[in-house]
Amino acid sequence: MNFLEERILKDGIVKEGNVLKVDSFLNHQMDIELLDRIGEEFYNRFKDKNITKVLTIEASGIAIACFVAKYFNVPLVFAKKSKSVNIDGDMYVAEIESFTHNCKNQVIVSQKFLNNDDHLLIIDDFLANGCALQGLISISENAGATIEGIGIVIEKGFQIGGKVIRNLGYHLESLAIVESMDASTSTVIFRDQGGNG
Repeated sequence: MNFLEERILKDGIVKEGNVLKVDSFLNHQMDIELLDRIGEEFYNRFKDKNITKVLTIEASGIAIACFVAKYFNVPLVFAKKSKSVNIDGDMYVAEIESFTHNCKNQVIVSQKFLNNDDHLLIIDDFLANGCALQGLISISENAGATIEGIGIVIEKGFQIGGKVIRNLGYHLESLAIVESMDASTSTVIFRDQGGNG
């Protein structure tokens, strides 16, 4: 069992509807030491790749991706879920469906921050149905950038997202893959990944 799986078992809360709450340490209140360790782990898994930028989506992916970008010593770009007055010029746009919020959002990245010279590592906190990732992949492809890898903190292995993304041929690494969870017994079962992390 790796450090993240141990933390999920210690502080994660399983709710009805296949919801795993990790807001006490990952995506609301954040354990900075844990985020740093996550950043280092993604660096170790992708350090042989020529990463020029880290790409994520707001909001909960940003803090995690900051630590990853720190280890690679590259800029972090995040897709915004709404256009604000301070974004100008041409933009890449993708529509995504959110499992967590049960709605559709348009996400945008300014074209001045992604181009065909970029080699991207895409980072996100959760992977469920894969819609957010597919939006980031679409934006990356529209920019002509090369996707070197995708790092996910927690993958819900019982949902289709991981299989869909891997079947598209991307190098996807998840630090913890939840095979099953049960709210009535507060249990989480992880997929054995052969000792990674």
